[in-house]
Amino acid sequence: MSHPDVPVDSANPAEPIIPATPDPDVKVPLAIEDWLAVGVLAVLALITFVNVLVRYFTDQSFAWTEEISVFLLIVLTMAGGSSAFVRNHHIRIEAVADSGSPARQRRLAIISHTVVLLFFILLTVLSARLVLDEYMYEETSPAIGVPTWWYSIWLPAMAAAIALRTLGTLRRLLQGKTQ
Repeated sequence: MSHPDVPVDSANPAEPIIPATPDPDVKVPLAIEDWLAVGVLAVLALITFVNVLVRYFTDQSFAWTEEISVFLLIVLTMAGGSSAFVRNHHIRIEAVADSGSPARQRRLAIISHTVVLLFFILLTVLSARLVLDEYMYEETSPAIGVPTWWYSIWLPAMAAAIALRTLGTLRRLLQGKTQ
């Protein structure tokens, strides 16, 4: 019997078109990113809903909602990206990545994960420098007036998390373990 949320092949209704794949064996549970994304999305929805109600009844809006929403969207994107890299659900050109011999596919996966790892290490370092500058120069946000590094600190933290997740995936690839 198939799950109601999984699309099935009309020619063979017992088989899903997209087979469910188990999460890879990781040391740090993927539930961290999953629950972070769920929590951030819930807070984002609540803030937006409250702002819509206030705007509807008072013809005014909270000035801080856009600022907080942008920050939450960045955290949500980074948490989702971290989870996607580990689960191998990230965006790729499957015609290239999944074609050819298994050895070719493995080489392409190692190359792509290495490039992703280098990118997120660079993003971690550069965004940490940005946070340090914002802290040293005591920059404040325009709407609420809080230090901007309160928002910015999450970018190097989440970029480092993605780098570590990618490093773990790359390690499993190099050891010959499947994702």
